[in-house]
Amino acid sequence: MIGMFAPSHLKSLQALELSVRTGSFAAAAEILGITPAAVGQRVKVLEDYLQVPLLTRGRAGISVTPELETALPHLEAGFAALEAASRALDLQRAQELRIAAPADFAELWLKPRLADFRAMHPNLRIEINDEGHAPLRAARVDCAIGFGVASEHANCDLLFRDLVLPIASPVNFKRTMAVEAAGRLEGFPLLHLDYYQGEPGVISWPAWFAANALNRSGPERGMRFRRISGILDAILADAGIALCGVALLSQVIEAGLVAFPFPVETAFATQAGYHATYREGLAANRALDSFRSWLAKEARKTSDWISAFTQRVAATR
Repeated sequence: MIGMFAPSHLKSLQALELSVRTGSFAAAAEILGITPAAVGQRVKVLEDYLQVPLLTRGRAGISVTPELETALPHLEAGFAALEAASRALDLQRAQELRIAAPADFAELWLKPRLADFRAMHPNLRIEINDEGHAPLRAARVDCAIGFGVASEHANCDLLFRDLVLPIASPVNFKRTMAVEAAGRLEGFPLLHLDYYQGEPGVISWPAWFAANALNRSGPERGMRFRRISGILDAILADAGIALCGVALLSQVIEAGLVAFPFPVETAFATQAGYHATYREGLAANRALDSFRSWLAKEARKTSDWISAFTQRVAATR
């Protein structure tokens, strides 16, 4: 069966096998370090190529079609063999660490802090994929970071939760503060962030206005962004007011580049959070253990900073 496919189909086959094995696109996405939608798209590419359905999607989850049933044992055996090869290769790569993380987390939080860890491990090769998925090799990533509800498994660590509240540029902050709180955002463009998909609660401008008993015409209208870095650029360009988390923005906030037109009591504290999942079945790996300890320490600093930020903003009101 594999001989039918071009090398570019290997990612699609991997997404298909993981989806079947784990029972959902979401679980497969967690392992691959990409979004569930991206997993579904990879499977669809394969279905379009073969011109047959491979999975059926329903409210109860995914199920295997008759067209896939006969090939599935071969697919499972093939990736089991790849995993066995990966474990053998892992024994030879003690000086390599592969991390998958969402682009915003990597750019705004991880990379600015990584210099200290690199200094402690100068001979360690650290590979980070900014798009959130590691290069497809025999071995998968060592640490996958994502936003959502953390698993209670021992190999999954909750790093920190976020605090979401209206954020403005200093210019727009002055403009909004000249208006009574009840109508403070009327007439100001609202920026929407479609980022918190792993959050059980609803985080949106309409929900924020309702939760704080404030009125605003057309709270669902405005520019939409998928990434925090994109909405941050819009804030700094005075394009509007955003509802955004602060956990990844500590450097921007401490530099005084943004301001907060509403009290911190109006914020949404996320139920979900950023979490790190580490590979199972690895032989003793001191580099990975060191990274896990370092990441947990840096995450505690962020949690402490959010607490201090909350108190500082509340004290200024």
